[in-house]
This record gives sequence, C-alpha cells and structure tokens, in this order.
Amino acid sequence: MNWHWKTIATVWVLAIVGALLTAILTTDDSAIGWISLTLAVCTLVTLGLQIATGSKEGYVKRITMSITGAIVILVVATVIVALF
Repeated sequence: MNWHWKTIATVWVLAIVGALLTAILTTDDSAIGWISLTLAVCTLVTLGLQIATGSKEGYVKRITMSITGAIVILVVATVIVALF
C-alpha cells in the first residue's frame, strides 16, 4: 500500500501547484473559476492514476483520499485568495 501513497500525494501536489498558480497569475474575479478548473483536473488525474495502478483493492479509498485532500487544499487556497 505504500506505493499507493505516491499516487495520492501526486494529486495533492498538483492541487498545491494549481492553487499557487491561481493565486499568483489570476485576478480576483477569475480566481474561483481557475480553482474549479484545478479541482476538475485533479479529479481526472486521480481517476487516471488509480486506474493505471491496476489494483482493485482499496480503489474507492484511494480515490476518496486523493479528491478529499485536493478539496481541502483548494478550500484553504480559496479562503486565502479571498482574504487578499
């Protein structure tokens, strides 16, 4: 199960990078749209990575952990962007 953490962490890193790019490069008006797009990309990458592993055991748990982590990261980023 240890190597499954790499696929989960990859999605979390993608969410962090997307949030940082959104905070740096967008205006206040378009930030929420780009955060939403980042979540959509994280969801697609999650599904692709988990299907690519070929492991049925723990599939739903891995998907849930990946997407939930990405959502938490992006919620924090949204709050930070909204405050500044």
